[in-house]
Amino acid sequence: MATDPEQARARLSSFGKVGKSSGEIGSADEEPLIANGIRPSPENYSVSAAILPFLFPALGGLLYGYDIGSTSCATISIESPTLSGISWYGLSSVEIGLITSGSLYGALIGSILAFNIADILGRRRELILAALLYLVGALVMALAPDFIIMVVGRFVFGIGIGLAMHAAPMYIAETAPTPMRGQLISLKEFFIVLGMVGGYGIGSLLVDLVAGWRYMYGASTPLAVIMGIGMWWLPASPRWLLLCAMKRKGDMQDLRESAISCLCRLRGQSIGDSAPTEVDEILTELSYVGEDKEVSLREVFHGKCLKALIIGAGLVLFQQITGQPSVLYYAASILQSAGFSAASDATRVSILLGLFKLIMTGLAVLVVERLGRRPLLLGGVSGIVISLFLLGSYYLFLDDVPAVAVVALLLYVGCYQLSFGPIGWLMISEVFPLRLRGRGLSVAVLVNFGANALVTFAFSPLKDLLGAGILFYAFGVIAVLSLAFIFFIVPETKGLTLEEIEAKCL
Repeated sequence: MATDPEQARARLSSFGKVGKSSGEIGSADEEPLIANGIRPSPENYSVSAAILPFLFPALGGLLYGYDIGSTSCATISIESPTLSGISWYGLSSVEIGLITSGSLYGALIGSILAFNIADILGRRRELILAALLYLVGALVMALAPDFIIMVVGRFVFGIGIGLAMHAAPMYIAETAPTPMRGQLISLKEFFIVLGMVGGYGIGSLLVDLVAGWRYMYGASTPLAVIMGIGMWWLPASPRWLLLCAMKRKGDMQDLRESAISCLCRLRGQSIGDSAPTEVDEILTELSYVGEDKEVSLREVFHGKCLKALIIGAGLVLFQQITGQPSVLYYAASILQSAGFSAASDATRVSILLGLFKLIMTGLAVLVVERLGRRPLLLGGVSGIVISLFLLGSYYLFLDDVPAVAVVALLLYVGCYQLSFGPIGWLMISEVFPLRLRGRGLSVAVLVNFGANALVTFAFSPLKDLLGAGILFYAFGVIAVLSLAFIFFIVPETKGLTLEEIEAKCL
C-alpha cells in the first residue's frame, strides 16, 4: 500500500529524535539540531576502520596517476622501430596525440555519463563499474593488435577515470568521519601523484624491453581487480541510502536499517550503540534542508546547487587555467639550464618532481584539518602568483639567472600541491547538497577535464603567438583572479559535517 507523503515526512522527522528506539515514533515537529545551533553528537569511529573505505576508492586515483606516468613512457616505446614489437610504429603526431589524450577524452565521456547514472547506481556500484572499465581498458591496450584497438582501449580506460574521479571523492566524503574527512580526500590526491611517480618509474624500467609498452599498460590490471573486489566488499554509502529513503525509493525503515548496518561496518566496533543516533541525526538534518524533494535538471543550476557549482567548478577551473601543465612542460629545460645533468632525461625530471609533489601533498594532508581549507588555498595560490611572475620575468629579462627559474618552478609545484591539487578535489566533494551531489560533482569533474584539455591544446599556439614570458604573466594574472575568487567566494568547511556545510555555507 502506498505511503501518504505527509505521513512519510512525519515518519522521517521522527527518526531524528535522539534517545528513541528504532521502533518508536517521535514528534514530527522535532526541531533540527542545526536550526537550534546545536552541533550533532560527536562521531565515534576507529582510525583503522576508516582505512579500507578510503583505500579502495583511492585506488581509482592511483590508476589515473599511473596512466599519466606510464603513457609518457609507452609512447616512446610504441614509436621505436626496434623496441615497439609492432608493424604500425610509424605513427603521425596526431595519432600519438590520440594515444596520449585518448584517456582524457574518455574521462570527459565518463563525466557526462556520471551526470545521469550516479544517483541511480550509487557511489559504490559506480566505483565497481569504474574498476571494471579500468580492467577492460588496460587489457585492450596491452593486447592491442593495431592502432584503432589501442585508441578504443584508451577511451574505455578514460571512461573509468571519469567515473572514478567522480565517485571516489563522494564515497570518501560521505563515509569518512568528519574529523578525518579533509585528510582522507586530500590523501586521494597523494595517491594520484604516487600513481604518476609509479608510472614513470615502471615505464623507465620497461621502456628498453621489446613491446615494453604492453607490459606498462598490463601492469595496471592487478590494481583494477583489487579495486573492484574491494568496492564489492565495502558497504554502500549510508548517506546515499538515506537519500533513497528521503526520496521514498524503497521502504524507509529498511533503508534506515541498512544505513545503520553500513555505518557500523564503516566505523568499526568503536561506534558502539551510537550508529542509530548518528543515522537519525543525519535524517533529521536532511529533512530540514529539503533533501526529500525530487531533483530536476534545471535545479542543478539554481539555488544552493548553483552556489555550490560556482564554488566547486570555479576552483577546478582555476586549478587548470593557472598554467600547471605549462609549468611542468618547461621543467626539464629549466633544470638543465641550471646545471642539473640528470635534467636531460625527461623521465628523471618527472620522477624527481613527482617525489617533490608527494612530499608537499603529504604536508597538505597533515595540516588540512588543523589549518583549514581557505588558509591553504589563499597561501598556496599566493605562492603560485609569485612563481608565475618570476617565471615570466625569467623568460623576458632574467634568462642569465637560471636560479630564479628553478626557485619559481619548485615554488609553483610546492604551492600547487598545498592548495589547488588536494583542496580542489576536497571542496567539490563537500559543498554540493546530497540530493544534487551526484549531478553537481559530475559537472565539476567535466569542467576539470574540459579545462585540462583546453589548456593542453591551447598551450603550444599561445606560446608561439605570445612567447613563454608573456604567457606566464597571463597565467599570473589569472592566478590573481583566482585568489580574489577564493577570498570572496570559497567558504571554510573545516570541522563541519556535510549536512552543516549545506545548511550554513550555501
